[in-house]
Amino acid sequence: MPNDQDHDLDEALKVRDELRTALEGAGMTFPSLAVDLVAYVRETPLPLLELGRCDLSTARLLAKALRGWAR
Repeated sequence: MPNDQDHDLDEALKVRDELRTALEGAGMTFPSLAVDLVAYVRETPLPLLELGRCDLSTARLLAKALRGWAR
């Protein structure tokens, strides 16, 4: 169940930065990684992260990482 912190813009920015750091540590760059600010105009904010675009080598690395994690 979401808590108040899950609707906080500062928390969303923190999570975005954590994800960016983790992706970079795995050799992946998502240049369009951002908080979707439109999600904050809802009556009940629903913070979303936009992963955005990545190149093919990054997509392959991500697919490889996810296959390894799913096992």
